[in-house]
Amino acid sequence: MTEDEMVERLRVVARARDMPPPATPEAVAEAERIIGFRVPPLLRRLYLDVANGGFGPGRGVLGVRGGNWDGGNFQHIAELYEQGPDPSGRIPAGMVLLYDWGCTIWSMADFRDPSGPMWCTHQGDFWPQGITLAEWIADTTAGSQNLDTLLASGPASARE
Repeated sequence: MTEDEMVERLRVVARARDMPPPATPEAVAEAERIIGFRVPPLLRRLYLDVANGGFGPGRGVLGVRGGNWDGGNFQHIAELYEQGPDPSGRIPAGMVLLYDWGCTIWSMADFRDPSGPMWCTHQGDFWPQGITLAEWIADTTAGSQNLDTLLASGPASARE
């Protein structure tokens, strides 16, 4: 699936679901300033052209200020990033939590790389998912990326 096809597909999904309106350029710029890295181009395009979060698995990824949030303690990706994904300091800067699978399991994107390689964290473990943000969004939208496949790619402690 091309990026244009993905964007158009998610526009259709956004119209059918109750997703927030697109983000403002100022909200994306604010998130980049706080995080210290640029939002990967595909995610930036989705935030600005489709919806401010809400796309992807379940209730969707977190947005930037004014967008989709997890309903819990955090409002948007920059606020969550400021809190720190890992109090132990093992997760490097630029890794941004995007989706809460529950039970302290998070999918995150590496904002240091424009393709946004996806990673996972669970109970102190941290591992690559072996896919890019584009692949992750396509897989989660299609339903082929789920919590079981995510944990199967990780360390043994994540499968317990």
